[in-house]
Amino acid sequence: MFGLRKMLVAAAALLALGQSAGAFELGVIGFQFSSETHARVANAAAAAAKAKGWNVTLLNSEGALPKHAEQFDALIAKKVDAIIIAMGKPVEADAQFKAAKDAGIPVITVQSGSSPHALFDIQSNEYKIGADAALYLLGQLGYQGNILTSRFDLNVASRIRGKILDAVLSENQAVKELGKFSMGRTQSWRDDVRSGMQALLLQNQGKVNGIWASFDGQAYIIDDLLQAQGIKKGQIPLVSVDGGQESYERIADPSSTFMATVAVPFEEMGKKAVDAIQTIVVEKKPKETVASGPYLFMDAVLVDKNNVQQFLKK
Repeated sequence: MFGLRKMLVAAAALLALGQSAGAFELGVIGFQFSSETHARVANAAAAAAKAKGWNVTLLNSEGALPKHAEQFDALIAKKVDAIIIAMGKPVEADAQFKAAKDAGIPVITVQSGSSPHALFDIQSNEYKIGADAALYLLGQLGYQGNILTSRFDLNVASRIRGKILDAVLSENQAVKELGKFSMGRTQSWRDDVRSGMQALLLQNQGKVNGIWASFDGQAYIIDDLLQAQGIKKGQIPLVSVDGGQESYERIADPSSTFMATVAVPFEEMGKKAVDAIQTIVVEKKPKETVASGPYLFMDAVLVDKNNVQQFLKK
């Protein structure tokens, strides 16, 4: 009886080992984890995959295209079963995307733009997001007054938001853009935003009625600058895009000037990418059952004082 029990235990151990060794292999690359949104997508995808019992290789390209390409190549060489790319570069890394497709490795991107070699890109409709943010700010101003803008034209999502703002301003000419700051893609982007917006605020002291930021990381810096100048909530409404706990806390904080954000569901996008791989790669269902074209859109929600409490972690 004892010998039989030992044999059963040994067999169970071998079976578990075999299951682990044969587990689904997922590669997840986030382009730059120092950007909170990249990390939120990649970490959520990794967590969802691990919850399914998959083996996950989670990589951070640290904002460097050569490293991004190397990591992509390494996953292809490892012969993973699928790859998720958060905020990737389908144009610059086209050779890697093609190599993955040629190797029979399905790729799903998040907030990256489409690639002919990927299954599809999961994102929110940045044109609608841009309109929501712009119209909210103009509503706070009563559709008249002067604004400053903090932009990031090297990122496609931020650039689209800025272009939609420009379209809204062209149709509402009682609102003037007094000055704009354009952020470079640098490791020290926070210092870049701080110095650029500080200069604009000094140049236009007493004339600014509202501020638009292309993403929430910029808005945090601007909020700190305004608070340091003694500006109270609502005096110079500050509106941005992305969402996240720090954004919600600032919106709820009566001493913060941050009024609203259009919250992009980054964690849900990471989970959706894993669910899509489960459906298409594991269950072998047609891609069209998940996304009918090159994009799978997920809704963003405008968060302000009226609904912020439901987004705050208790």
